[in-house]
Amino acid sequence: MKLTIIIPVFNEVGTILKVIERVRAVPFDKEIIVVDDASKDGTCELLEKCGDGIRVLSHSTNQGKGAAVRTALPHITGDIVIIQDADLEYDPSEYPRLIAPILEGKADVVYGSRFLGGPHRVLLFWHFVGNRMVTTFSNMLTDLNLTDMETGYKAFRVEVMKRIRIESNRFGFEPEITAKVAKMGCRVFEVPISYSGRDYSEGKKINWKDGIAAIYWIIKFNLF
Repeated sequence: MKLTIIIPVFNEVGTILKVIERVRAVPFDKEIIVVDDASKDGTCELLEKCGDGIRVLSHSTNQGKGAAVRTALPHITGDIVIIQDADLEYDPSEYPRLIAPILEGKADVVYGSRFLGGPHRVLLFWHFVGNRMVTTFSNMLTDLNLTDMETGYKAFRVEVMKRIRIESNRFGFEPEITAKVAKMGCRVFEVPISYSGRDYSEGKKINWKDGIAAIYWIIKFNLF
């Protein structure tokens, strides 16, 4: 069993090497695909020094998380695909928990939920409220009962990922992928994960505009 870890990255010069180090430390056969989304802060130069075992793909213009995942998909060779953010909010040491339902033959897709009792940094109340509202709206249209549709930790059997054509570029990736796995009839599990969220002074990028956009993507990919 081989993992493919896709790491979209944009302007994360302070964290990207730490993330790669932690991913490398996970005791699984794996490939690591980093997609640099036209970083301007020196991230790209750091990636050139990562050495063997890291495949680095690059965008000439900033396009967003969904576009980065789409760029990586033709290059995956693993059996399970994990999307790993580059900002240290999610801990790679929890991969065994995340992929366990797939390895046990129970799931096709696993969501790592920040709201199922795992330890998390106490921060940004209105993000929490917005997440709940967006997740609830998504659940109404997909008929799933997720607690955290917007989580950045999702794992997929490779056959599932290869069947999905990703259309959205930015954070619309999360509601799009949820709508499409629901329509495919995939077996979806949630597991609790820890979460060390950042605030905007620490480089957090998602904002209220992405929340509004999420509503659009939920409607688009579930109803049209």
